[in-house]
Amino acid sequence: MLTLYTNTATPNGMKVILLLEELGAEYKTVAIDFSKDEQFSEAFLTISPNNKIPALEDEQADGSRVTLFESGAIMLYLAEKTGRFLNLDLKKRAETLVWLFWQNASLGPMLGQAHHFAVFAPERVDYALERYTKEAQRLYRVLERRLQESAWLGGDEISIADFAAYPWTHPSRHAAQGIALKNFPRVEAWLARIEARERIQAAYKKYPPKAPLEAKHRHG
Repeated sequence: MLTLYTNTATPNGMKVILLLEELGAEYKTVAIDFSKDEQFSEAFLTISPNNKIPALEDEQADGSRVTLFESGAIMLYLAEKTGRFLNLDLKKRAETLVWLFWQNASLGPMLGQAHHFAVFAPERVDYALERYTKEAQRLYRVLERRLQESAWLGGDEISIADFAAYPWTHPSRHAAQGIALKNFPRVEAWLARIEARERIQAAYKKYPPKAPLEAKHRHG
């Protein structure tokens, strides 16, 4: 049995959910409530040493457990375990992993900063707004160029890289990121293709995104 410790209000909390749903996996979720600082509890620390969601426990047939933290590592583990959404061909596999790591190292952290300073910062910080809005737009240009080259991030088939990037680029987040999607037509088409998938729809039906947050500190 797979147990996912998560908070589905966050993109990192959702991206493993999307993969589990696409895999048709049997799993259960344990909600980690940030408002109660549950991510800092000693119990959660034993599962996720970095005190961040998501974390995964995989109970084996012999009663042992595999425990993982870091969303990219979890997605890679699930893809390798099931043999799905990660091509076995060395070149294609490497291509997918490049974009999975890009999401984890660049897209997620930088869009998260843009969102934070637009929505949650207690006061407007012009330098931070300009810095992270420009970086968000640069990353969308990177994504746009990649999708000009291929239909999916990992090549000609949907992969864990797409499921990792989608929640961060979900339409509910564009306003806070300072993104006008009309400027990125290939990203827009890619988002629509993912959104049309039955299991993606099922995932968001189970865990609907919160209403888009109004940017408290406007860009520009």
